Amino acid sequence: MNNALLLVDLQNDFCFNGALAVPEGDEVIKVANQAIHNFRRRNQPIIASLDWHPANHKSFAVNSGTQVGESGILNELPQVWWPVHCVEKTQGAMLHQQLEKEYINKLFVKGCDCDVDSYSAFFDNGKQNSTGLNEWLSGQKIERLTILGLATDYCVKYTVLDGLRLGYAVDVVIDGCRGVNLRPDDSNNALLEMQAEGARLLKLEEI
Repeated sequence: MNNALLLVDLQNDFCFNGALAVPEGDEVIKVANQAIHNFRRRNQPIIASLDWHPANHKSFAVNSGTQVGESGILNELPQVWWPVHCVEKTQGAMLHQQLEKEYINKLFVKGCDCDVDSYSAFFDNGKQNSTGLNEWLSGQKIERLTILGLATDYCVKYTVLDGLRLGYAVDVVIDGCRGVNLRPDDSNNALLEMQAEGARLLKLEEI
């Protein structure tokens, strides 16, 4: 079965001192680098997603007159209001400097429409627009995805669920994920939901 490694949002703003730093987010980078070497040895594709927001994105609390961490509705969809993060072409949106990004074969950007957020690496939250990831994977005849990244309870979860619904077999590298945890159990519940939908939860040594 043709397999690809998908690195979700390993960007500066989600790591230490970032605008939306995920607790222990930096620890994922070393796991990602080990996974990259594993996939390179097998000559399998390595791809990554990037949050890539315009500065006027309405998911940013400051642009919508809301408070960071609160929930509401944006463009008729449930929305968490976030601090300004991963603004396109800024340092915060760049891949982490310690990530061995020279081995990434393809990048996919998301969250580019200021009116709708995009957690999944496949589609925006309204499922109206594709990032091109599914089309690219189909062209490469990929059948299985090995996924890790930030954050477990948002972009990783929605990417995994969309991947499963599109028919891919999905492995989640649990030691390569960390969560925001606006509520203490969010990441654990996200992993359970992914598993219930058919994902395999594995450690790096098992892939």
